[in-house]
Amino acid sequence: SDLSFPRSIRIRRAPSRDAPPTMAHSMRDDPDAGGFNFDNVRRNDMLRGTGLHFKNAMKTGTTISGIVFKGGVVLGADTRSTNGETVADKNCEKIHYIAPNIYCCGAGTAADTEAVTGMIASNLELHRMATKRASRVVTALTQLKTHLFKYQGHVGAALVLGGCDANGPHLFTVYPHGSSDALPFATMGSGSLAAMAVFESDFKQDMTETEAKELVARSIRAGIFNDLGSGSNVDLCVITQSGVQYLRNHETPNERTYVRSKGYDFPPGTTQLNRRNFMTASSASLPLNETVIISEGSPEDAMVM
Repeated sequence: SDLSFPRSIRIRRAPSRDAPPTMAHSMRDDPDAGGFNFDNVRRNDMLRGTGLHFKNAMKTGTTISGIVFKGGVVLGADTRSTNGETVADKNCEKIHYIAPNIYCCGAGTAADTEAVTGMIASNLELHRMATKRASRVVTALTQLKTHLFKYQGHVGAALVLGGCDANGPHLFTVYPHGSSDALPFATMGSGSLAAMAVFESDFKQDMTETEAKELVARSIRAGIFNDLGSGSNVDLCVITQSGVQYLRNHETPNERTYVRSKGYDFPPGTTQLNRRNFMTASSASLPLNETVIISEGSPEDAMVM
């Protein structure tokens, strides 16, 4: 048979599988190709072959949870903030304000959770001023999902959103990629499995506020004692139609066993300071790593000796 093609049809030969990874095979050369683009995979393999090492994402740790009871929502969180394997803050706040009737627990990158929740809180305040109406929980959910989906998971905010509005109590989970769930109880973070085990064992419908607070506190304690990324204290937030009750340090199961009665008083000059960890107006012109010795006075008065 005669296989003839019109002049307008252009036949492209696919690159060989054995061909070395080059940018010449990019699908960007043909805007009509469609499909997935794996150029960066080949590029990264080539860069690894040259000895270049890529940094891995830093692991994060948190236990956050929430539960719907008869008449409202209880949110809970631990208070440990980590920087790699180091505890950066023993008593941080992970329950963020969204609206007078809506709060949100954040897990993941601390800067991302604070920035995202602060942005949504600002947007909802402007929305309330424009509409003269209280914020709906689903409005906060939609704005959070839209923002996170736009960044395809690169904004590391995993959230448990809870609140009460004209339609009653609501509880949602929002994942960093923008997906969400609507559940009667939810957990997120590195300690979520331990917390979920408590919920799945003892949750029941139409719990009282006291029962819900105790169950959420137990779920957070399970994360604190079974997950290395979670620790310190238990924070709770109770949201009902009548108002919000923020219970900061509701439980402190990890209090220090020994505290020096006299406190700690180190004489001047005990610790050497350098430009890497101490910067003042007088030390701004110091060469890198030049030692600063404090002979008398306070660190703010330090001069080069």
